[in-house]
Amino acid sequence: MTQTSFVVENLSSVRADMRQAARAAERLETDITLVAVSKTFSDADIRPALEKGQRVFGENRVQEAYEKWPGLRESFEGIELHLIGPLQSNKVKEAIELFDVIETLDREKLAHVFATARDNGAVLPDLYIQINTGAEPQKAGVLPEAADSFIQTCRDELNLPVTGLMCIPPVDEEPSLHFVLLEKIAKRNDLAILSMGMSADFDVAIEFGATHVRVGSALFGSR
Repeated sequence: MTQTSFVVENLSSVRADMRQAARAAERLETDITLVAVSKTFSDADIRPALEKGQRVFGENRVQEAYEKWPGLRESFEGIELHLIGPLQSNKVKEAIELFDVIETLDREKLAHVFATARDNGAVLPDLYIQINTGAEPQKAGVLPEAADSFIQTCRDELNLPVTGLMCIPPVDEEPSLHFVLLEKIAKRNDLAILSMGMSADFDVAIEFGATHVRVGSALFGSR
């Protein structure tokens, strides 16, 4: 099987699984966005998905994204690019220029850098706040108990375009517990977007209200 047919077949399978999960949850399929995680994969790997109509993609690193996406955007219209990896403060300017959504706002220093960029004339992309639902010390994200205060700081004090939340559950814990927690935080803060669920658990995430699922290996293969 060629890489092109491999990606096309996987994309069809993932979309079918999303439809099934949406029906089981009595949700509209159109309310759930597939973010195809293309980190580490080349232009040639990504093109088959683009040719089949996939338009929303996720990248982990600003520099890697800059090497691939300007050229792909010249060939394909309507691409929406999400940053789903940690963002260093000194990369904010580049990230703002390239990404349509940044899912990893996770600390006050970074929030202030975004606010300063906006005050200096930059048009900010939509921002999701990353919540460290498992309180894992090695993982980025705001702790659940600090989430409400951080959201208020970002939206009310800094006037940032925060539209949603993101989480990555611990690999050794039941993901639904973390999806429920993220949904509760979003609901009490009137945030409509929930980016949660990856290749192994996106169907569960859809059951618990995900609006965006980030799927990489199930589409492009193992890294």
